[in-house]
Amino acid sequence: MAIKKSELYSSLWRSCDELRGGMDASQYKDYVLVMLFIKYISDKYAGAPYAPVTVPAGASFNDMVLLKGKSDIGDQINKKVIAPLKAANKLSEMPDFNDANKLGSGKEMVDRLTNLIAIFENKDLDFSKNRAEGDDILGDAYEYLMRHFAVDSGKSKGQFYTPAEVSRVIAQIIGIREADTSSNTTVYDPTCGSGSLLLKVGDEAKAKVTLYGQEKDSATSGLARMNMILHDQATALIYQGNTLADPKFKDGDNLKTFDYVVANPPFSDKRWSNGVDTLNDPHQRFQAFGTPPEKQGDYAYLLHIVRSLKSTGKGACILPHGVLFRGNAEADIRRNLVRKGYIKGIIGLPANLFYGTGIPACIIVIDKEEAQARKGIFMIDASAGYMKDGNKNRLRSMDIHKIVDAFTKQLEIPKYSRLVGFDEIERNEFNLNLPRYIDNSEAEDLQDIAGHLQGGIPAADIDALQRYWSVCPNLKSALFKPNRPGYLDLAVDKAAIKTAIYQHDEFSAFIAGMNAHFDVWCKRSEEKLKDLQAGCHPKDLIAELSEDLLAHYAGQPLIDKYDVYQHLMNYWAETMQDDCYLIAADGWKAETYRIIETDKKGKEKDKGWACDLLQVPDRRPLFRRRTTGDRTTASRAGKRRRPTGRTGGGTRWRGRGLFGS
Repeated sequence: MAIKKSELYSSLWRSCDELRGGMDASQYKDYVLVMLFIKYISDKYAGAPYAPVTVPAGASFNDMVLLKGKSDIGDQINKKVIAPLKAANKLSEMPDFNDANKLGSGKEMVDRLTNLIAIFENKDLDFSKNRAEGDDILGDAYEYLMRHFAVDSGKSKGQFYTPAEVSRVIAQIIGIREADTSSNTTVYDPTCGSGSLLLKVGDEAKAKVTLYGQEKDSATSGLARMNMILHDQATALIYQGNTLADPKFKDGDNLKTFDYVVANPPFSDKRWSNGVDTLNDPHQRFQAFGTPPEKQGDYAYLLHIVRSLKSTGKGACILPHGVLFRGNAEADIRRNLVRKGYIKGIIGLPANLFYGTGIPACIIVIDKEEAQARKGIFMIDASAGYMKDGNKNRLRSMDIHKIVDAFTKQLEIPKYSRLVGFDEIERNEFNLNLPRYIDNSEAEDLQDIAGHLQGGIPAADIDALQRYWSVCPNLKSALFKPNRPGYLDLAVDKAAIKTAIYQHDEFSAFIAGMNAHFDVWCKRSEEKLKDLQAGCHPKDLIAELSEDLLAHYAGQPLIDKYDVYQHLMNYWAETMQDDCYLIAADGWKAETYRIIETDKKGKEKDKGWACDLLQVPDRRPLFRRRTTGDRTTASRAGKRRRPTGRTGGGTRWRGRGLFGS
């Protein structure tokens, strides 16, 4: 039975978070993620010839299980598992499993490590059988845990992780998905953190590329190396060290140059110049543009990126908005970069996206290849497109797609995006602050004094709704009647407005047309879903379906195609992806199993039979149900499953949830 993504992620996080107790999330994450890593490589590669990762004899997860309950469990894990794994795979820093300051001493340490091992000992977590080609379930789980630990890690300690949504934007706008890539194509992140941004760029390439990263923090560079392995990028080179003071990737005495460079450096790093010869930089990063101010390191990282790009290279860097308008030395650097034509675009992001800070940031897109022919800078103000997610903001799928569409297609959208010519930028003294070029402010709500005093609805307010009257031209006269010149009154009771709209012939016809339009897409998509087979790629499927949906709703009146797209992506995340991963792993086969619940005293209780694929007797909307005994209940995650021999064999079944509401 395949692991459902939603159950895997939530159960791992719930168990690990509960076990953490009062331990700081930024420290505890190291132990959980290392445990996930060891379990995965043990299941996947232990004993396998020519494996990309070596699991020495005696250093597998099963060997850790044998240490449960032992008084010296922490010391034994270090000696028998961690040390051999580090030596065999050239892994950098890994956590100390015998650290009493973090894990407690005596029985507290024994219990904590024993219980942590037990979480990953669950028989359902057999990672050797739960990875569909091209869809890295375990790599995604690793990022899921990192996101949650970043949320819990506080202001400064969450910087090891770039939000996946922002990484996706960067990966899709730098042009790697359209390029002819190979193993000779190089991608570099000089401040790679845990490697999520670097991996997202690699995922967008048509063919597997070579990844390079450097990270200052030793523990985080270790996480990055493990993340690469979990994402099938075992050949990626991750080095530990201060990129500005001691760059590790060089060709002789010069910096190595790359095809693509991306980064999310620490914002306004006040210690960037430590160990850097700012006056005579041996790597010539500042000579052509100017030296960044001592207490503001943003341009130091950007200039390092520029210097690390090939003459045809492309890159992107996440920086605070201050780099767009701050004066003095930064103004000189900004002017020189603009005049060189290196800046292809600027994308303003919403505030409070990042775990290390609440301030708004922007993406500076660098493109050396077309620098000489460039006529301006393409700017996007995407600051209004986000959703609340706890105490942070998060880009939705629709926000990401809109940014990428506007940038890659150079779409000029009112109050959102436009190409700003260099002459206009020069008139603004090379100030690149987005509000100078894109006015995204809402129109002021003007008050009509005569309407307030004498009654009536201003005709100008009604006429402003022209997009609706163009679809339902006679609806306006059904809702409003003349009052006096320039003013109207309601022609229906206020409480009956909604009913009058819904019952109007033109609106009813519009709704019927929209339903028919949706049915066309549903029928077309249904055929694709019915043809799914074991070994299919769910990520490719949802990409194909969602792009088809966007195209299907392009140009439709009163409908924002990105809103429709978001509905599909929400349903995919909540329900549909689990169904697709089940089919990818097992095909259209009903795998029955028993639900075994364990109470607080450890006593097991059999809750009956369950099955994730059930045959549907009619054409009603489908949704997942779980059959328990002789009744049907909602699916419940977190229950232990016991597979049985009573399966559906070769019978073909229709998957619940694929077309649900």
